[in-house]
Amino acid sequence: MSFNIALSGLDATNTELNTISHNIANASTYGFKGARTEFAAVYNGMQPGGVEVAAISQNFDTNGSVTSTGRAMDLAINGGGFFVTKDSAGQTLYTRSGVFNTDKDNYVMSNTGAKLQGYSVDGNNNLLTGVTGDIRISTSSLAAQATNKMEFVANFDATNEAIDTSAIAFDSENTNSFHSSYTTKVFDSQGKPHTVTQYFTKTSDNSWEVNTLADGNKAPISSITMTFNPDGSLVSPVNSYNVSFPAAGANPISIDIDLSGSTQFGTEFSVSTNNPNGYTSGELAGVRVEDNGMVYATYTNGQSQLQGQLVLADFANPQGLSKLSGTAWTQSFSSGAPVIGVPGAGTLGGLASGSLEQSNVDLTSELVNLMTAQRNYQANAKTISTNDKLTQALFNAV
Repeated sequence: MSFNIALSGLDATNTELNTISHNIANASTYGFKGARTEFAAVYNGMQPGGVEVAAISQNFDTNGSVTSTGRAMDLAINGGGFFVTKDSAGQTLYTRSGVFNTDKDNYVMSNTGAKLQGYSVDGNNNLLTGVTGDIRISTSSLAAQATNKMEFVANFDATNEAIDTSAIAFDSENTNSFHSSYTTKVFDSQGKPHTVTQYFTKTSDNSWEVNTLADGNKAPISSITMTFNPDGSLVSPVNSYNVSFPAAGANPISIDIDLSGSTQFGTEFSVSTNNPNGYTSGELAGVRVEDNGMVYATYTNGQSQLQGQLVLADFANPQGLSKLSGTAWTQSFSSGAPVIGVPGAGTLGGLASGSLEQSNVDLTSELVNLMTAQRNYQANAKTISTNDKLTQALFNAV
């Protein structure tokens, strides 16, 4: 009987040594979860029968440290959840390893070749939630967009002396005919740049004349009056004012300029917001992922366009997941159905772009466990050796 008990100890300890060795070997594997061997005593009726391996469980309770890599497609989960991927056979895999890149067809892929899952966008780049699928980055160029709106917020110096416009007519080349000016770059329908310059002239207390010129021409394309309350807040114009001018070879440019939020205080003229839309055409330059999982394509013209939103999954019992590798698992009956959501929602963690989650293996603990397991192995081997000597002595006595 003692032979069998010691043999069971050798088998169980050998399994533990394999588990520890696997942990140590993957101490630098991104998204790896360390495992431990769990034992159970064996009894034959009331008689002890040795030991057996009850389970090899993985540590999902502790996350590895997050390390910056500088690669935009490297992702780490700060908190709970798993990335959802799908392999070439259509099997859904769940992983904590955030090593992603794009393949030749510009699908976002893991380093094992599985496609990252999430919400896609429609033809107007609006997010389509509800059904998940492969996330793909569009490789097409970003077409130019003409400027048609501009937010402009500034403070006008209340200490400026009013100019009598009947005596000094506005002239963009005569600095005595205006107090301040500001030039904004805008774009036509072909993406060609143009300039819109606003000239501001204080005509009386709390009243300013705004003359707008385009592309350096001397003739104003618009002239309006701004008025302020005694407390410095804007009275008019309440709505945006429009400026229009031709663009050679392109559609005429028409821009609604919104001055809401502008003020008149006793400090120097300053612009706090100058936000025109529109841009020239651009080529795909890279990919950016936000902490909420939004995936954007970035272009050479400085613009970004939404391509989708990745999702995360969580389980009631992660220990019940079926392990395919040290960093990939599949759903099982024991794990329960996945709870799918966007990063940061509920129990799901947020994302850290340009970072990766290290293995949660503690090398110091593993080395201590290795020495302990080795002593256990030696002890069981010694038991067999001693039992063999006793049996040999018994045979010699007979």
